[in-house]
Amino acid sequence: MLKVGVVGIGGISMAHIPAWEAMKDVELTALCDIREERLSQFKESNLLHLYTSFDEMLEKEKLDILDICLPTYLHVEHALKAMERGIHVICEKPVSLCWDDVEKVYSCAQENGVKFMVAQLLRFMPEYDVLKQIADSGRYGRLLSGSMSRLGGIPKWSWDGWMGDEARSGLVPFDLHIHDLDFMVYTFGAPKKMVPHRSKRSNQDYLHVVYEYEDFFISTEASWYASPYPFTAAYRFQFEHAIVALEGGKCILYEENGRVLDLSESENVPEDIRLLPNDAFGNELRYFADCVKGDKPVEKVKQEEIGCVLKLLLQLT
Repeated sequence: MLKVGVVGIGGISMAHIPAWEAMKDVELTALCDIREERLSQFKESNLLHLYTSFDEMLEKEKLDILDICLPTYLHVEHALKAMERGIHVICEKPVSLCWDDVEKVYSCAQENGVKFMVAQLLRFMPEYDVLKQIADSGRYGRLLSGSMSRLGGIPKWSWDGWMGDEARSGLVPFDLHIHDLDFMVYTFGAPKKMVPHRSKRSNQDYLHVVYEYEDFFISTEASWYASPYPFTAAYRFQFEHAIVALEGGKCILYEENGRVLDLSESENVPEDIRLLPNDAFGNELRYFADCVKGDKPVEKVKQEEIGCVLKLLLQLT
C-alpha cells in the first residue's frame, strides 16, 4: 500500500485528493497547508493526518509519494526537501520559473533514488491523447496546420493573489499556455521558430504565438482577460485527409470522404481512436503511482521535454 501526502490544499488539490482516494492500492494519509481553514473540511476524517507545518509532516509521516499542489514559486523547495528524505514526488506544473531548477530537481531525484514527475495534465487527457495517436500513426496523412487555445478571465481567487504576481506565477505563459506548449513538444518535438505577440496589462494578459515546424505550423492563444470571459479549451488540427477538432467540449473527426465522427460515441468509431470516459487527473496520478510501485522509469514525462518547454516559455517573457 503506497502512502501519499498532499501539500497545498488549494483549487487543484480538489481534483487530486479524490483521485488518490479512489485508488485501492493507495492510502492518502496526510494533508498539509499553512491555512487551517483549508484543512477544516477534512477534520472529521479519521484516516487523514492534518498539518500546518510541512517539516512536521515530513518528520512524522512515512510517505512513499508527496503530491505538490502548491503555488509555482514553492514547488522546488518542497520537492527537494521530500526527495532528500527518499520520498517520490509528483509536482504540479510548472516545476519552476527558472530553467536551472529542472536539472536541480531531476539530479536530486537521481541522487536519492526516487522518482520525480511534473503533472502535465494534457498528456493524460483522452481528447489530446487521440490527437497524438492520429498524428503518430499518419492514418490521415501529414499534418498541415493546427490551432490550440486556452481562454478565460484572470483568476482572482488565488491565495495571497500569487497568480496575478508575475514574479511568482509567470502569468499566462507559465500558468496557462504551458499546457498547449507542453503537448506540442510532447507530440511534435521542439518547434523551429516561434512568432509571439502579447498584450499584457496590470489586470489582464493575452498571448498569441505561432510555432513553426519543418512543414506545418500551429497557432496558439491563451488569455486571462479582465472581463469574466468563460473558460474554454479547444484545438483544431488539419491533416491531409481529415480534420480533428476539440470544440464546444466535443472531439469530432471530419474525414475527407464526408464522414463526421464524434469520437466519444462508440458506434462507427474505430476502436483505436475511440474516446472512453476517463478522469485525466486520475490517469496521471495512477501512472505515477504505477511507476513507483513497479519501479519503472517515468517515460511519459521526460526531463528533456520539461526543460525544452521551460526554455521556450522564458523566450516569451
